[in-house]
Amino acid sequence: MDIGEMYARGLARRKRMFGGAEVEKRMAASGEFGAPLQNIINAYVYGDVWEREGLADHIRSLVMLGITAASNRPAEFRVHAKGALANGCTKRQVQDVLLLVAMYCGVPAAIETNRIASEIFSETGGSSEA
Repeated sequence: MDIGEMYARGLARRKRMFGGAEVEKRMAASGEFGAPLQNIINAYVYGDVWEREGLADHIRSLVMLGITAASNRPAEFRVHAKGALANGCTKRQVQDVLLLVAMYCGVPAAIETNRIASEIFSETGGSSEA
């Protein structure tokens, strides 16, 4: 598969997960300077790695929540929490990931992300407990 196909596939995936307007906003945020990074994100992150068949999308999303929470990246956590909902993650699954982060990475790593997750579930009406 050529890079153009990977880019198109990745951009389509991002828009499905995060919404077209949000993706366009994020892509434009750093202007021309950030275009090369956005190309990498679209083609390789979402067009290649996220398209692999080894993990289901909801599992990949839960992994991303753990990574962003543990590495203290609340802005990216917020983005991926919304994507996790689009990928079918439940409130209970997100809560369990954040409890693991608290136990293995420390409570401070989970406090902010718990607040963010709570806000997102309240905003979206996401109340699935399964």
